[in-house]
Amino acid sequence: MEKTVEKTEEELVAGRSLVDLVFSWSISDVLDNYLYRNQVKKIPETFMSTEHYMDSFIPALIEETRADLCSNMIMVSQAPAREISSLEKAKEYKPPKDLFYKICFEKMRNNLNGKGIYDPGVGDLLALTDENKKESITAGKGMRKNMKANVFVVYLVNMMTNIRIWRSLNPELGGGNMNIIQNVLQTSSADGQDCSHCLSEVNRSAALSGMEETIISYSDLNDSQQAAIVSCIGLSECRHRSTVKLIWGPPGTGKTKTVGLLLFSLLKLKCRTLTCAPTNIAVMEVTSRLLSLVKDSLEYKTYGLGDIVLSGNKKRMTISEKNDHLEDIFLDHRVRVLKYCFKPLTGWKHTVESLINLLEDPEHQYRRLENMEKKNEEAERQDLEDEMLEIEVINNNKETDEVVDDQNKKGRNSRKILKEVLRALKDNKKKEKQKKKFVSHQEKLTKLEEKENKEDIPSFEEFVKERFKLLSTKLDILIAGLYTHLPTSIISLEVVKNMTRALDSLSCLMPLLNSVSVGDEGLKQALNDFENEESGASQFSRLVSMRNDCVQKLNSLPRKFDVPDIFDVESKAARNFCLGNACLVFCTASSSANLHTEGATPISLLVVDEAAQLKECESTIALQLSGLRHAVLIGDERQLPAMVQSKISDEAEFGRSLFERLVILEHEKHLLNTQYRMHPSISLFPNKEFYDRRIQDSSSVNERNYQKQFLQGKMYGPYSFINVAAGKEQSNNGRSKKNLVEVAVVSAIVASLFKESKRTRKRMSIGVISPYKAQVHAIQDKIGNTYNTYSDFSVKMGFLSNRQRANVALTRARYCLWILGNGATLVNSDTIWKKLVTDAKERGCFYNADEDKSLSKAIMDVFLELDQLDDLLNVNFLLFRNARWKFCFSDNFRKSILKVKNEARQEVITLLATLSSGWRQSPEERNIIVLQGTSSELLENYRVNDQLSLIWTVDIVKENKNDTQILKVWDVLPLPDLAKLACRLDDVLGNYTVSKMNRCKQKCIEGDLIVPMRWSTSSSAALESRNPETDPAQLLSKPFASLVIRDQSEATTSRQPGRSRKYGFSSGTRGSRPGW
Repeated sequence: MEKTVEKTEEELVAGRSLVDLVFSWSISDVLDNYLYRNQVKKIPETFMSTEHYMDSFIPALIEETRADLCSNMIMVSQAPAREISSLEKAKEYKPPKDLFYKICFEKMRNNLNGKGIYDPGVGDLLALTDENKKESITAGKGMRKNMKANVFVVYLVNMMTNIRIWRSLNPELGGGNMNIIQNVLQTSSADGQDCSHCLSEVNRSAALSGMEETIISYSDLNDSQQAAIVSCIGLSECRHRSTVKLIWGPPGTGKTKTVGLLLFSLLKLKCRTLTCAPTNIAVMEVTSRLLSLVKDSLEYKTYGLGDIVLSGNKKRMTISEKNDHLEDIFLDHRVRVLKYCFKPLTGWKHTVESLINLLEDPEHQYRRLENMEKKNEEAERQDLEDEMLEIEVINNNKETDEVVDDQNKKGRNSRKILKEVLRALKDNKKKEKQKKKFVSHQEKLTKLEEKENKEDIPSFEEFVKERFKLLSTKLDILIAGLYTHLPTSIISLEVVKNMTRALDSLSCLMPLLNSVSVGDEGLKQALNDFENEESGASQFSRLVSMRNDCVQKLNSLPRKFDVPDIFDVESKAARNFCLGNACLVFCTASSSANLHTEGATPISLLVVDEAAQLKECESTIALQLSGLRHAVLIGDERQLPAMVQSKISDEAEFGRSLFERLVILEHEKHLLNTQYRMHPSISLFPNKEFYDRRIQDSSSVNERNYQKQFLQGKMYGPYSFINVAAGKEQSNNGRSKKNLVEVAVVSAIVASLFKESKRTRKRMSIGVISPYKAQVHAIQDKIGNTYNTYSDFSVKMGFLSNRQRANVALTRARYCLWILGNGATLVNSDTIWKKLVTDAKERGCFYNADEDKSLSKAIMDVFLELDQLDDLLNVNFLLFRNARWKFCFSDNFRKSILKVKNEARQEVITLLATLSSGWRQSPEERNIIVLQGTSSELLENYRVNDQLSLIWTVDIVKENKNDTQILKVWDVLPLPDLAKLACRLDDVLGNYTVSKMNRCKQKCIEGDLIVPMRWSTSSSAALESRNPETDPAQLLSKPFASLVIRDQSEATTSRQPGRSRKYGFSSGTRGSRPGW
């Protein structure tokens, strides 16, 4: 079934037509991967008009929305869910289309059947379900009139980004600015060049010229970085045309550093700039870089941070937990701080005036307290409660500014206290949290009331000292909040310095006031002695003088700022004020839709970081901002593109970025041509394969101390391909793959690195990247939480959705890159991996995993765990490949070992490995069993454990014109069964010639080891010519892969034909040459 794409004229809600389209789908429509197959066309590289441009993306966007929903519906059993407590029609409910409901959820409880707890978000698409009956209700089709108990919402997908894209592609919905979009419909290399008018020195401002000179003289930048920054900052003053510039930043070339300095320069030039990226993580990375530059250059404490704002989802950005250094510029926090600072009854103006009134007329303030206690008005009681909460927080922070000399530390303390006060006030509104965080708060209020009933109110002296301490500390907190969060266009540096001078005076007055202990009347006299402050007779002249100085400096402070009265409630207007007055704004491309507000200060310049990972249609959200003239796109189209769920949309180039399209059209780009991250051994292959050798290694990575040896052995040098030939890929529910042998090897390498890290006490950061999600999950399961508690050792894991984008995986490491895979398979894959394996072999960087003892053991263990004994006993396998002694194993041995428990199997394999090295038991250790017959001359019996014994002999095989000794393993069995086996083997061994028997018995001793012997076949032939009887051992001269004693060979003997049929042999060397 197919559906056509139609535009809806009526738009009651932003993006409503897309939402209505989604609700029109049946479940079978959602699951139909070919629903829009004939509607989605390939997005062209050039466009005839803006309408053609916008319309080209819409069908693929609809198909991608369907594919997103389909993917999540398939996994709906694992989706977050939450129980509904009530559901009722909303006031906007207007059938048949506007079926709006108000839903209330139950409180957060434990996980529902192992699923996550759903936390509501704007733009979420939900399903309603009766958990017991698994009855789904489609939200677009209406609700049951009487909702039964136990109804849940199940999260399906968040549509907000697609809704925003939908609106941006329908200009009639948003009315966007088309200047830049018109400029990129069809482009040429000349479009990225600088404006000829602005290149003239006459037309440049002194500020811009000075900034360019600063950038060029910056010693920490290379020439390519300097050129890119200088070219882009020139856009800050260009109003003659719209320009799009590209900065091409291959891995490790200092892209983030370049962007940080570019933004820092734009901040100094007061160019209002929006910086976007595809994801919250990318936004935080570039913001952190800029913030570190700004903090190092601030003239006074944190004054100036108000010119920078970061907008985004606090939970996804983990602002409070991991990224608290960004909190001072985070939008949500800024709104809360300014709301606190401008609160009418307790904020800045109130605090300044309260301090002045306290110092000028403390008796009046004291009487006012008495009147308030008598009135007991609810509003004033709430203010008193808030103040007491503030006092509690302030008192809990012992390191106050009066004991800190450093001004920057004072500012940090003030901001820290402010954050705790805000948290306390927020929690105080939630009774359930109030009990947890401030258990004693109500008790203190009760005690205060009891004290008031008994003692009325505090004494005048107590009141003045406590009130002064509270207001002074609160003023300090408010000042820090104002100069940190107000933009410099609203609060000047001179005002900030005046505020600090007032605080210094208050700090000097506090110890003087606390030192006075003359009772209420004495303190009244001291504070009222204005006229005699210079009189030597006045015993409180210094106190009075300092008090007057404080009053004077407080009176010089502004009571109001050029800020609208919007902070009395936390509203969208307050957020728009912060966004609209900042010089630098940071957010995701999707969230830039929040800047499309009427009356907002225009954005002059758009900077898009990781631009090659941003869908072009998504970039149109920011490109249409009002007043926008220029855009700078930074990225690398040769790394991963944007994620696209639908195969149809992907083939239509829906995931292609504007950056990539402009590169295809040969738009000029600035290449950052020096890499600072990778050891030259790591950068060599990607530079050759992806960048045509245009990237040079910096001097820093070429220094000798940049080469790190984390583990011993050439395999663990800066760059190596570690061949894991063993193991098989397993499908995980038909979606993703995993190779448990490779998982074991990775786990063993990480364990070795951890051991070395502990031994050397050196910090290590390890990254593990795989092309399969299932492989990453298997590695995580194998490693578990082993290393979580060690701060000096971290292991991060990720996966690449596109295997052919090897560039990303190959360019992450700094010092060592170890690539694991099956070399033979990759060479035959006809992909980039074939070139990589060939390159590694040519460079001498190709190693076999089994050459390392710990990896060999890890592989052996996983084979045992998975019961893959055929692979394990193949002597071409790592356990025997390079051993001194080669093996061949009887079919009986293979059958017997399958019946042995895992622990005993491990013991058998360990014993085989030991025997292969040449070790033999001393006569005292052997199990001496007296046997009769031919087998007694060759048969060896080695104990595996208390129950089992390994039975083997030395035999002869022909190889490379030589007769060579090998070990032949007959069985693993309980000791009482040995006699039966020996009797049967008499038939086989009895056919050996005397010469062969003697050679089997001969021993060559090297130190404590027995090593295999060899003889030329010519001497053997001379001996055998004397005895024409066919020797079954000659059959062993074939390659080990076909090593079998056949029935027909026994037919040539006269002894019990067919008895030894069950003792066929197969070997594991499979034609490999001996390693000795």
